[in-house]
Amino acid sequence: MRLCFACLVLASASGLSAAEPLLRFDLPGRTVEGTPLAWSEKEIFLLARDGQLIEFPPEQAKNPSKLSDGFKSLSQAEIRGLLLAEFGQGYEVSGVGHYLVVHANGQRDQWAPRFEELYRSFRHYFAARGWSLTEPRFPLVAVVYPRQADFARQAARDGLTQAGGVLGYYSPMTNRILMFDAGSSPNWSNDAETIIHEAAHQSAFNTGVHTRFSATPRWVVEGLGMMFEARGVWQSRTYLHQGDRINRGRLQAYRQRARSRPADAIAQLVSSDRPFSSDPDGAYAEAWALSFFLIESEPKKYQEYLAKTAALAPFAAYPSPQRLKDFTDTFGSDLKLLDARMQRFVAGLK
Repeated sequence: MRLCFACLVLASASGLSAAEPLLRFDLPGRTVEGTPLAWSEKEIFLLARDGQLIEFPPEQAKNPSKLSDGFKSLSQAEIRGLLLAEFGQGYEVSGVGHYLVVHANGQRDQWAPRFEELYRSFRHYFAARGWSLTEPRFPLVAVVYPRQADFARQAARDGLTQAGGVLGYYSPMTNRILMFDAGSSPNWSNDAETIIHEAAHQSAFNTGVHTRFSATPRWVVEGLGMMFEARGVWQSRTYLHQGDRINRGRLQAYRQRARSRPADAIAQLVSSDRPFSSDPDGAYAEAWALSFFLIESEPKKYQEYLAKTAALAPFAAYPSPQRLKDFTDTFGSDLKLLDARMQRFVAGLK
């Protein structure tokens, strides 16, 4: 069966008109349809028609067949039906614009319109800077659990082992935002920064700013998410001054560590994701400062760099030397000078 499946994938992918063949086959307990993104003798990565990524060993695939040469998303109505079946009694699904939001009965007006508002604000921020974003390929899905315990169980299934204190997260594997209702009012005054941060991740991964299945540097992903926590970014139509675009909490954290940060802090950050493990607080502060500095002072180069990281091949390694080269090819090889410029920029923020 492994050989038959591989032959089907290779034959389908070889034709010019079949760059994304739509395949169907049986996995244990279910039938799936999708297009293969990568495959080997050990594992297959299949993009399903609802936008989720399915990973499995080839020997599990039974009865493979090719349905067409053109893969496309299920409709919003079809995905709504799948979500209702998945979550069952006690939940409903609201649809507004690009979003489908799963939530407890009776919360229609609270969640779906606001997620759509955040998405539109995300697009406006980039459009105002001359950046053309793509349309999402799939309906955007958010799941709002009524209880923290339900959220924690799903987080554990997704591999988030330390979900305590976490309000929500975006999962590139499922392409969903998952969170729990912490008692937020309709204007999201409680825990709004976390919700906005995760919504920014989802928008970025679905509009071409990032690519879901490539090794996008973590400082890029988190730096952008933290920038959108500031009201002058996610509400850029209303708040127009640079001061409104400053994430005050991240600025304070960065300034507190300014004297102790290593001299090669930028090189460490752009070369590897390791600082997020060895010094997470410092890495997050550094990622916000570098991202904000670059988009405010070098917007064209920042856009060029994001396009470069978004073009990385799916599931391919992104070694440290190449990460550093891609960064210095865009922003220059003199990182000491760049660091000095960033320090002056941050010192001048008010």
